[in-house]
Amino acid sequence: MTEIFSQLVFMIGGRLSDLMSSNFGFVLILIGQGLLMAVFLLLSAYFLIYADRKVWAAVQLRRGPNVVGAFGLLQSGADMLKLVFKEIVVPAGSDKFVFFLAPVVSFVMAILAWAVIPLNEGWQLSNINVAILYVFAISSLEVYGVIMGGWASNSKYPFLGSLRSAAQMISYEVSIGLIIIGVILSTGSMNFGDIVRAQDGDYGIFSWYWLPHFPMVFLFFISALAETNRPPFDLPEAESELVAGFQVEYSSTPFLLFMAGELIAVWLMCALTALLFFGGWLSPIPGLPDGPVWMIGKMAFFFFIFAMVKAITPRYRYDQLMRLGWKVFLPMSLAWVVIVAFLAKFEAFGGAYARWAIGG
Repeated sequence: MTEIFSQLVFMIGGRLSDLMSSNFGFVLILIGQGLLMAVFLLLSAYFLIYADRKVWAAVQLRRGPNVVGAFGLLQSGADMLKLVFKEIVVPAGSDKFVFFLAPVVSFVMAILAWAVIPLNEGWQLSNINVAILYVFAISSLEVYGVIMGGWASNSKYPFLGSLRSAAQMISYEVSIGLIIIGVILSTGSMNFGDIVRAQDGDYGIFSWYWLPHFPMVFLFFISALAETNRPPFDLPEAESELVAGFQVEYSSTPFLLFMAGELIAVWLMCALTALLFFGGWLSPIPGLPDGPVWMIGKMAFFFFIFAMVKAITPRYRYDQLMRLGWKVFLPMSLAWVVIVAFLAKFEAFGGAYARWAIGG
């Protein structure tokens, strides 16, 4: 009986290994990995909403969500269910196809950008050598969801909100790109794995890029706030001026998709900050093991700062926002690229800016 059972297990194992080594098996593995990443992102979005509201409440000396579930943990779920079961109201003069396509574009693009983000050594859907370019391309397309939503609503406020969003995202993408070029110059690669490995030195936290690229950490973070339409740069959805910006005419599930897409984009910016400047999954103390716990911990810390900024800053005026992007951040980040190029060329500061030459 035992022999028959072991033969059966051996046969099934052989068939499974044949299946997985075929093209069909490869597709199955890809789909499985994609679903795992989607589940991780949706769970993250669920708890990020909760964390955001709790931090905001704590700053204002309130309790925040505390009724539904223990410590209000199920409040986000209750809100999601409420939105899903609400009636979808479509404005009479709107372009219905584009109106419904917009939130889908916004949500799908936010998730697609995560295909190349590693949570640990080799833990990503696709390990490509132009990962940064891919993230740029996909996150640039996110703005189309907002533009389409504002235009298809056939209303003044949403259209104004979407125009603002387009101008804002384009303005700050330029400075984010130049800041990242500095990191690419230091690493000699656009692959996130290579960027993290270049920060793996003998000094733990002091080997990471935040130290040599110190001024740019702040610029990157502030640009990330503007890129994801978070306060104090939430001009596209300025409640005091534009009611709810491009989301005015949206309700129910489409509104939920916009909200989830925005949060997943914020989570992406937290991941990029951790990978580019703070060593990704590397341990801050030499001797402690590296791992995904460090990566997710760093991302959670940066989200906490995002939430704190939302709670304690007043909104920028639109002309101030544009002035900051084009007259302050752009010249500074451009100058930094030139400085890093020189420092990397001459291997200044013990090769801190030329990691490809000294190997981490």
